[in-house]
Amino acid sequence: MSQSNIYKHLLAGLAISILLPSCSLFKNTSSKPATPPPVATKPTPEKKPEETKKPDVKAPFNVPAFGKEVKRNSYNIALFAPLYLDSVFATSAEIPGRTMPRYILPGLEFYEGAQLALDTLQQQGYNLKVAVYDNKAKHNSVPTLIRNKTIDATDLIIGAVSNPELKELSDFAKEKEINIVSATYPNDGGINNNPFLFISNSTLKSHCEALQNYVQEAFATKNIVLFRRNTPFEARMAADFKAAYEKMESNKKSRIREVIWNDGTTDAEISKFLLTDRPNVCLVTALDETGAKAILRKLNVQTATYPIHVFGMPTWDIMKFKEPELKGLQVYYSTPYFNEKTDPFSRYITDYFKRVYKARPSDMAFKGFEMTYYFVKKLAEKGVYFNADVNDPSNKVFTQFNFQPVYLKEGENTPSYFENKNIYIIQKGDSTDIRMNLQ
Repeated sequence: MSQSNIYKHLLAGLAISILLPSCSLFKNTSSKPATPPPVATKPTPEKKPEETKKPDVKAPFNVPAFGKEVKRNSYNIALFAPLYLDSVFATSAEIPGRTMPRYILPGLEFYEGAQLALDTLQQQGYNLKVAVYDNKAKHNSVPTLIRNKTIDATDLIIGAVSNPELKELSDFAKEKEINIVSATYPNDGGINNNPFLFISNSTLKSHCEALQNYVQEAFATKNIVLFRRNTPFEARMAADFKAAYEKMESNKKSRIREVIWNDGTTDAEISKFLLTDRPNVCLVTALDETGAKAILRKLNVQTATYPIHVFGMPTWDIMKFKEPELKGLQVYYSTPYFNEKTDPFSRYITDYFKRVYKARPSDMAFKGFEMTYYFVKKLAEKGVYFNADVNDPSNKVFTQFNFQPVYLKEGENTPSYFENKNIYIIQKGDSTDIRMNLQ
């Protein structure tokens, strides 16, 4: 059976299951996962009844709930993904056309990775009750779920969501003191007061800080030039780079010079900012492929005279710089996720997808597995409020997370949220990308 047909059957099963009154779903494929990778400690299901201690005066991060120990015999997890079932099944129970709409694939692949993680945890002895929600459903929206108290008993929310759903779920999670994981959205969505929120896909501000710190430390001597266009968005990113420079404590750091460029910027204008006797580290704020390649073409002209290293944005991970006029450039980008796919978990996921779907898992499938396995296992082992222990390296799947409290308001004692600050710096390669910083 083709991958497209298998996904059609999976979507049909999802449509039926998610319409059930309980909105409950655990798995939809008849093929069970193979033996999962070994775990550091053999999990044992929690046998004792729920226990709640009084809040500790010294509760972690000044959040009283984090000072509680709440363990249960079974945990309720709510998984949100953009499945667009209303759109796909708008007129019938059959998927129209011979191929599935591409816009549903990221959410569906995230769900399938998450499902494999849940099946794996079940095999390991964890007792879980999982509800899957299509956050793009028109008649079962997030506000409706909240108003109907459908998700009140949830112990953990995991969402591949963006706004407005992220903000709606975050406000609900804060009120109910439920940990919520934003698995894919690289933005805080305007949220500034929810210590129960984990942002795993780091914000652009964190990427700017990580890139600035890396280039300052990686090059003994350097000329750092920031190339941006004259837009408010890229001006804010330039300000983030400069703020990271000011914050950095080092007597070896080099100042950042700023160049505002456009399509009419000449080679002579660019060369005025470059030096021949040291590496020219070019920070580029263009997120779009057209803009990125435009400035790369201008910089590549300079490589005959000046040594150049170009550091770009996290969106560059999926860009291909194969054009002849870009050949020879040393290009790097930042990312919070980097999976070389050689570890036991990656092989386990890949083998499962080959066996069940006759295809390779996508990056979204890997993310769905990792987010679900990492946080649900932490929940089951440490209890509802695992926050103080969230960065335990023994829980690593393939990404080494580093969730740190973010304080957006001056003088705050309680975090605005927690954000993954672990950023990998990757060099673009002809056949494979290379990780530059070890984590």
